[in-house]
Amino acid sequence: MPRLLAILLLGLALNVAQAETALFSAQGYRIAQYRSPTPATVDGAQTLDTQALQRLLGQASPPLLIDVYRRPWVQGQFIDNEPHANLPGSLWLANTGDGDLSPTWQDYFAYHLRKATAGQTDRPLVFYCRSDCWLSWNAVKRAAAMGYKQVYWYRDGLDAWEAANLPLQAAHPEPFP
Repeated sequence: MPRLLAILLLGLALNVAQAETALFSAQGYRIAQYRSPTPATVDGAQTLDTQALQRLLGQASPPLLIDVYRRPWVQGQFIDNEPHANLPGSLWLANTGDGDLSPTWQDYFAYHLRKATAGQTDRPLVFYCRSDCWLSWNAVKRAAAMGYKQVYWYRDGLDAWEAANLPLQAAHPEPFP
């Protein structure tokens, strides 16, 4: 009996370990450990560093900046638990970088992208969060899957912008429609 119990416990431990290592959904979105090293690229987008982003922002038709940093959502409202700043002119679509988005959050993401781009899927979009943050990686994949054609990933995000001593602005998430 003790041997059988040991085998059962070992099997349970292996199942738990396997469940904990599931980092991606069946659709390929990162679903766990969002603050961990990210790859250098993401399908459907061009990766930018700070200098490349500054060049894009200096063009006659600059890209739309989209911050996807998380914000607690409780009882139908965002909770302002800590100050957050983002790159000037950014649209903050909080919580839209999660790997598994509910239909409500997916609609929030789609609505604000349509509104900000006036439905033009060729409008350049730059997604960012922090460095080593999978939220922006997920948002890039999601926007590309929605048909947006000029998608950029500012991989090191807000941390790189701050390190370059560039200006920030106080941020508030876009409201639910």
